[in-house]
Amino acid sequence: MDQLIEFISNNYYLVGAWLVIFVGFMVNEKRRQGASVTPQQAVMRMNRDNALVIDVREAKDYKTGHVAGALNWPLAKLDSFLSEVPKYQARPLLVVCKVGSTASSAVKKLTDAGHPDVSRISGGMMDWTANSLPVKK
Repeated sequence: MDQLIEFISNNYYLVGAWLVIFVGFMVNEKRRQGASVTPQQAVMRMNRDNALVIDVREAKDYKTGHVAGALNWPLAKLDSFLSEVPKYQARPLLVVCKVGSTASSAVKKLTDAGHPDVSRISGGMMDWTANSLPVKK
């Protein structure tokens, strides 16, 4: 521990630079993920704001269970569905995937396609089912 304190005191510019880089990296990663909502917040947005859920999992995963009313736009084929985005401009879009990690790229594509209100459901369908929220098969 004494060596760490000595290193920091002797190299505070270097340590400060590394901290700035680290914080910048973390902020960039957080921004790249897009806005996220918890499954409970997603239900509130669906009920209050008529939010539409876009499920970006493959069709076979979608058929095993999905959020009621969700559209299946698989991430691999998402570009072919972007022409439909203008139909849903008045509704917030909530993107869900299996565990919440791949939805970020779909959020970016949908936002780049011109939709003003796109969020991802954090934790994906794993978190949705873990919270005992309804699933349609």
